[in-house]
Amino acid sequence: MRIQERVNGIVAGLKKLYPDAECSLAYKEPYQLLFATRLSAQCTDARVNIVTRELYSRYKTLEEIAACDISELEKIVHPCGVFRMKAKDIRASANMLIEKFGGKVPDTMEELLTLPGVGRKTANLILGDIYGKPAIVADTHCIRISNKLGLCDTKDPKKVEMRLKQIVPPDEQNMMCHRLVWHGRATCTARNPKCDECELRNFCKTYEQINKNKEKTHGNP
Repeated sequence: MRIQERVNGIVAGLKKLYPDAECSLAYKEPYQLLFATRLSAQCTDARVNIVTRELYSRYKTLEEIAACDISELEKIVHPCGVFRMKAKDIRASANMLIEKFGGKVPDTMEELLTLPGVGRKTANLILGDIYGKPAIVADTHCIRISNKLGLCDTKDPKKVEMRLKQIVPPDEQNMMCHRLVWHGRATCTARNPKCDECELRNFCKTYEQINKNKEKTHGNP
């Protein structure tokens, strides 16, 4: 199967399975998604949503976050882990957004990467979800499932991002990443993937290999 045929089948399959997929982080303002994504490192989205509910209830504006007491901020974000660094990055980013970007979350990769604690994954989420630009969010689900499907052969996040940018249509990139997250939680789980139930199995390299191994085993005397 040619790679573009594989990509088209996967994109169509994911779209059919998860037509309404979206980012699972709750937010109302662009900066809230930025900070929620920072908190999500090594933490579940469900827990982050609980924490940000308190965070944005306590600090209702970007200016309030920028001027907050760091120890109080640390206490609020503590359940997300690595709380001192996350609190430091969030307050520093709030100040930088105000002082350098006029209170607006920037819309370019280069500018986003200048913000404390922001890497390519976070930047791509902002570019895709906030600004509607083509973007590949190479999170753990995207990396793992893209490798299993045969779309790439690397676990390096930036290499996965660049590979998918080459082969996935620009207008499908952002939603495909959200759908991969949903698929990774529903079917293609890390520990016990439901391969025989997976509607993407006909486009999956891993499933092909599983079947080949079965054929070899059954063919042996």
